[in-house]
Amino acid sequence: MKSVINENEIDLSDVLIDLDQAFNQYENALIQNNVPVLDKFFWDNPKTVRYGIAENLYGGDEIRAYRKNCNPVPSGRKIIQKTITSFGHNFGIVSVEFTSPDSEQTGRQMQTWALFPEGWRIVAAHVSVILSD
Repeated sequence: MKSVINENEIDLSDVLIDLDQAFNQYENALIQNNVPVLDKFFWDNPKTVRYGIAENLYGGDEIRAYRKNCNPVPSGRKIIQKTITSFGHNFGIVSVEFTSPDSEQTGRQMQTWALFPEGWRIVAAHVSVILSD
């Protein structure tokens, strides 16, 4: 029989707290442009995917190379909406909307996180903006 999600294991409070803490550490590193910490939070695997505003990155090597050369996120970035959903004890999704002082557009970011022995890691990410009319 296939394993299925038990609805009683969606949004377990201890998992939500742990995942929120990992996301907040990632966000702080993003604002501080702390590349080693940012790199640590992405699963170092060829199957990791990060779709950005103007780039599609496949695998930990491409993500690390991009991070070394990209412009830092402005320090005035503000999260205006955050939703975290967990499924069981080792899988979750963090979705945020954000604003940035260098743009009038609202940004969106989704990260799929998995818990490995070394901690929570992003296995897939997508960043986009809402285009203004």
